[in-house]
Amino acid sequence: MADLIAGISVAMVALPLSLAIAIASGAGPEKGLITAIVGGFLISLFGGSRVQIGGPTGAFIVVVFSVIAEHGYDGLVLATFMAGIILLVAGYFRAGRLIALVPEAVVQGFTIGIGVIIATSQIKDFLGLTIDALPADFLEKISALWAAQDSLNISALAVALLTLVLIVLFRRLAPRLPGLILAVAIGSFVAIYMQAPVDTIFSRFGALSNTLPYPVIPQISFTRLSELLPSAIIIAFLAGIESLLSAMVADRMIGSKHRPNAELIAQGIANFGSALFGGLPATGAIARTAANISAGGKTPVAGIVHALTVLLVMMLAGPLVGLLAMPSLAALLIIAAWNMSEPHKWKAHVNAPASDRVLLLITLVLTVLVDLTVAIGTGVAIGLALKLRQRNQIASDWSEPER
Repeated sequence: MADLIAGISVAMVALPLSLAIAIASGAGPEKGLITAIVGGFLISLFGGSRVQIGGPTGAFIVVVFSVIAEHGYDGLVLATFMAGIILLVAGYFRAGRLIALVPEAVVQGFTIGIGVIIATSQIKDFLGLTIDALPADFLEKISALWAAQDSLNISALAVALLTLVLIVLFRRLAPRLPGLILAVAIGSFVAIYMQAPVDTIFSRFGALSNTLPYPVIPQISFTRLSELLPSAIIIAFLAGIESLLSAMVADRMIGSKHRPNAELIAQGIANFGSALFGGLPATGAIARTAANISAGGKTPVAGIVHALTVLLVMMLAGPLVGLLAMPSLAALLIIAAWNMSEPHKWKAHVNAPASDRVLLLITLVLTVLVDLTVAIGTGVAIGLALKLRQRNQIASDWSEPER
């Protein structure tokens, strides 16, 4: 019964987040639901953590958006398929412990950087700006947003601010309530009731599908595999890092211990399965896992119930989901981006050793201005070099002889 209640509760958190993450990634909103259903089910069924909740997460938005822009959605599906295989191999060779080699400053740097990118990508819908196509490059995006300032939609801004305030109030005053879905629903209801000129999921994407698609193996060719291998490696790396970090957080909350290699294998199966159904990359989600624990989830049954609840909503309440307002979803993602940056840790970052501060800033700047692949590669390389340098600084009892 505790798992049943927790699973339904966390589904109410996962539902709006899955929709918003899919839309921000440049995919259709139903792709987020498919990922939460298939990926979430498989992660809970095969995972190495008792309380892990899986699905689409904000960390993938940047990667997914760039892969879709460059290779199309079929390219993303193949990259996710390949990432699943990479994670299965990593789990088989017991690579779960290697997370200890990734410096925390690198993880913090690209997490904050992703939060900055997500927040800026949502300004358009938050303010209701009229922009034909928002550029992917960060500086060009800021320029385009500034150029479109005259198209500010006061109604969209009001709905977004109402949703944002409600999310904060629900979290502080009634943390046990499904505040995310309630805030987005109330903001959307106000927009419809006032007949405000704001976009909804239905007006922008049409009616949502109320069934899961049949599984299809993506088209594979040597050329496509070679083109998409770097993206697949990044997806696998992010899925592994985020899921293992989430499992470690869950361990501290419930006083348990997860199995890292089993968790990697579960992530591989989940991404493999999500790709077969045309979904997005999936991984363990820290916020949803914490919500599951807070709601009383104790076993993987809660995660399975969460996935089945999202499926039930998709089948029975598709038209209602289509009425959700885009400014409300933008407000939700801006809150998610703020939480990703973990403001409570900023003071610790400032007081950290100089090498950690520099590593965090390098990773953050490269994530925002260059590319996530370059940021992670550079950050990990510099971090490992610093670790080796510190290891080689062994105290010596040698002293210069008297002459």
